[in-house]
Amino acid sequence: MVCPTPIGNLEDVTLRVLGALAAADVLACEDTRHTQRLLSRHGIEAQTVSYHEHNERARASELVGRIAGGTVVALVSDAGTPLISDPGFELVRACLAAGVAVEVLPGPCAAVTALVASGLPPDRWRFVGFLPRSRGECTRVLAGADSTLVAYESPGRLATALAGLAEVDPDRPVAVCRELTKLHEEVRRGSAAELAAHYGRERPRGEVVLVCGAAAEGAPERGEALAAVRELVAAGARPRAAAGTVARLTGVPANELYRALTDG
Repeated sequence: MVCPTPIGNLEDVTLRVLGALAAADVLACEDTRHTQRLLSRHGIEAQTVSYHEHNERARASELVGRIAGGTVVALVSDAGTPLISDPGFELVRACLAAGVAVEVLPGPCAAVTALVASGLPPDRWRFVGFLPRSRGECTRVLAGADSTLVAYESPGRLATALAGLAEVDPDRPVAVCRELTKLHEEVRRGSAAELAAHYGRERPRGEVVLVCGAAAEGAPERGEALAAVRELVAAGARPRAAAGTVARLTGVPANELYRALTDG
């Protein structure tokens, strides 16, 4: 069974999930110590084993064998729904390949909670997990979104991600959802430029979900062009020459690319 757990507030767990955790023979946990806090809060005693990104493949094979032998296994991650930027995919895939039934219980997910809280269109959206570490790739992903985009980001990289987006589409509507369901929950909404300026001054704390509206006309081209200029400069090209080369290939003005590069 795939069992979602709270993303912050320990009361945000369904009765069905609690019943499944109590009835399971073993719980496969991203961090057994973290899961134990939830179990203790709700008076559940259970056998646990670790199941995380470093042992996922080997543990999946072991667990499938146990499930095939009649053991009831409940899969949990530290917070939210397993598989959604958390371990679990290898186990589910291995179960399906072995003909073992997989039951998925509904429950909390930070991406969906942030999407609803953002105030941005939810009818068509895309989840990209954690944003790329490269500033150029990160800007390319954000700038090229043709629908509402939801991403996870670390507090330390949020300002850089927003600054890159503000360079190519400063008016893009954005929401930064921080510490969802926790004591210090905050949802800050504004343009990419406004939020880039705010988080450039004040580094956020805690878990962050970034929600961006669809790209303005022309923004994807500018974002891709700027990312290309950054890659050329990183490879050793002079900034103005790199801007000129990319401008000739893309039609984005060289001066605009050069200013965005040097201002960033």
